[in-house]
Amino acid sequence: MSERLNGRRSGRGGPKGRQVDAQALAEVRETIGELARERSLLIEHLHALQDRFRHLAPAHLVALAAELGLAPVEVYEVASFYHHFDVLADGDPPPPGLTVRVCTSLSCELAGAPALAEAIEAAVHAGVRVQRVPCVGRCDVAPLAIVGRNHVPWATVAKVMVRVDDARTEPEHRPVWIDLDGYRAHGGYRLLCDCVEGRRSLDELLATLDAAALRGLGGAGFPAGRKWRTVRSFPGPRRMAVNLDEGEPGTFKDRFWLEQDPHRFFEGLLLAAWAVGADEIYVYTRDEYPVCRRVLAEAHAELLANPPSPCALPVIHFRRGAGAYICGEESAMLESIEGRRGLPRLRPPYVAERGLHGRPTLVQNFETLYWLRDILERGAGWWNGHGRHGRRGLRSFSVSGRVREPGVKLAPAGITLYELIDEYCGGMLPGHALHAYFPGGASGGILPARLAGLPLDFDTLQPYGCFIGSAAVIVLSDQDSVRAAALNAMRFFADESCGQCTPCRVGTAQAAQLMAAPRWDTALLADLAVVLREASICGLGQAAPNTFECALRYFPEEFPELSREARMPGDPAP
Repeated sequence: MSERLNGRRSGRGGPKGRQVDAQALAEVRETIGELARERSLLIEHLHALQDRFRHLAPAHLVALAAELGLAPVEVYEVASFYHHFDVLADGDPPPPGLTVRVCTSLSCELAGAPALAEAIEAAVHAGVRVQRVPCVGRCDVAPLAIVGRNHVPWATVAKVMVRVDDARTEPEHRPVWIDLDGYRAHGGYRLLCDCVEGRRSLDELLATLDAAALRGLGGAGFPAGRKWRTVRSFPGPRRMAVNLDEGEPGTFKDRFWLEQDPHRFFEGLLLAAWAVGADEIYVYTRDEYPVCRRVLAEAHAELLANPPSPCALPVIHFRRGAGAYICGEESAMLESIEGRRGLPRLRPPYVAERGLHGRPTLVQNFETLYWLRDILERGAGWWNGHGRHGRRGLRSFSVSGRVREPGVKLAPAGITLYELIDEYCGGMLPGHALHAYFPGGASGGILPARLAGLPLDFDTLQPYGCFIGSAAVIVLSDQDSVRAAALNAMRFFADESCGQCTPCRVGTAQAAQLMAAPRWDTALLADLAVVLREASICGLGQAAPNTFECALRYFPEEFPELSREARMPGDPAP
């Protein structure tokens, strides 16, 4: 009794809890080096350990917690949240020394990824593991495998095994981008200098954006000028965050533009930061894009060595995602930047008022910033002159699937799928006829060939139960099953749900289970759609029902379980 009163239990010879191992602490300190010991850098610390040891051992997590002044559970919950961290339990053996990842999202599945994964598993030796992973942002070269960090386009077993046997695990793709001298030779950063040095006014820039009706090109489509005004309306200091973690299956446009012209992005970034008065900028990059991170780092170094204006540049921080589709949601991205699990925040307050570190924050997509210089220099008339079918502007369509020439297609906003395929993609693959398409990635719904004449733009597809989102167009042919494609998309949502809210966590998993059955329980799926839309915190759960609702609505011939009446739907009036 006296020992209990003195705060000790009988038989305990030391302090409670897991103790810090001295060797593990020394390894952690050596690995993270000069990185600041800040909570907001927790994910960067975890990346450093994962990169060095290829896993996260319990002893290292405890030591890292001690080094950062955190409870071990705080480190563990973050590490175990993200797909790209291999978190071991006590007694678990380390993973094999080499990992081969095979993308099994829709575009790669259409190109034979499931069979490829099985064949690679049969070919590799014991020191190699094969993982099936969601979209990695190279849908135009499907099927795709990754050996370590080496992306293998149009992957075959032979291509993969050559890299495995030769230990070719680092990126081989070497893009040639426009450097600082080349960018400035064509007027680069002149607009930025005019703004920061007082020759162009903010009101003038905002008026041009309003006239161009530029909307966020990451998927949400919020008017850029209105967002800037909103952020400026709140007292500083202000922050800015850029989403370069494009995780929507079928999307790869941001990577494409960054690898060609990074300084055009940086000028747009600095223009927006000047416009809202942001003194710190955070660029959140996708972990599957190691080449993009190198391009950004080298272009930023050029900029620091030879800044465009005597006015001080804002501080730019680069943060590396760790494999979480949910971090495409703006508030989840901010949580991740702050070193936590990427859980969407409840709103209000909105991030424009209280975002990063509690400060007013401008969140923009990469491509929105990429086009700023052209719009502001050439004028709204130039931008608006590119639309078709009553729409205005340009769109970067990430096109994949059953077309001859997949890739990023810069085309007029409002172009139809028929026009996009015929004019920009070389037509359908030989022997394939258009059957269906996803106009906005996995979350944007599915439309039939008979609606391929609809203008592809914001607000044009909602009457049909779809949306354009990030303009990730996945084309299906008469040799594909819409039923199977919808299941692929729903399994992606179930896997990527952050688990914060029960409707999404349970609803997506239940929907995937129902959709895997030989006959769909359409009544229960209809109930699930209501719950997912009405009660999910963020857009992942709210958009997930688009997959099965569109499949049932537009492709009833694939569902014999439907009544005869349900198999004869009418399309809404154009």
